[in-house]
Amino acid sequence: MTVSDVNMSAEHQKYRAEVTKGAGLRFISHLDYAALFQRAICRAKLPAAYSEGFNPHMKMSFASALPLGVRSESEYMDFELKEPLQGIEVYKKLGTQLPPEVKIKRIAMIHGKHKALMAEMDMAEYEVILPYSGTADDVHDAITRFKHAGEALFHRVTPKKTRDIDAKKYVRSIEYHIEGDRLLLNLAIASGSTGSIKPGEVLNVLNEQFSLYIEPYQADICRTAIKSGGRPLIELV
Repeated sequence: MTVSDVNMSAEHQKYRAEVTKGAGLRFISHLDYAALFQRAICRAKLPAAYSEGFNPHMKMSFASALPLGVRSESEYMDFELKEPLQGIEVYKKLGTQLPPEVKIKRIAMIHGKHKALMAEMDMAEYEVILPYSGTADDVHDAITRFKHAGEALFHRVTPKKTRDIDAKKYVRSIEYHIEGDRLLLNLAIASGSTGSIKPGEVLNVLNEQFSLYIEPYQADICRTAIKSGGRPLIELV
């Protein structure tokens, strides 16, 4: 754990926390995950700041929401307190109210103006573990053909609309190695105002269009980092 403190002369203070989302929570929604933190802040008796208006809400925001089924070693949350407290105090009080599947890795006090987390991030990194019975040559061939393809469209269907997403536009790197009967992939996926692609969607593209013989539904996917300009978001405050 790392805690960063600065001079606290302002009445309100903003904080950025890097937190985890363990395997036991990978199927809860982003809204439920956010509500978990809101309840923890209340139980910790931290002086949370709220918006004004008819329906006030706790001043809290998150980086890109995780897809269902994905765990994470690096999620980010910005929140605001009405009274400035030392970062180590916030860390201890909040940490005791979180379930075992959620850990605070680092807390930093935010100073100066910053973009919203969603606007600040430009890259997410993932580790993917899959059962695999093929050869290293098969993986090398599939990934090489993906890298040299002009486009690789995934047809995303949602209740509101359908659209084609070009995986080539967002996948910045794919690295792999094989350990026994497991295939390990490391994906770096761009994210921005124009959107992004989910790691599971990338796996479907590799399987269906480039003959990587995997079962995407069997993937154990973990987000390992969220960055901006190659730096973790916690280092930007």
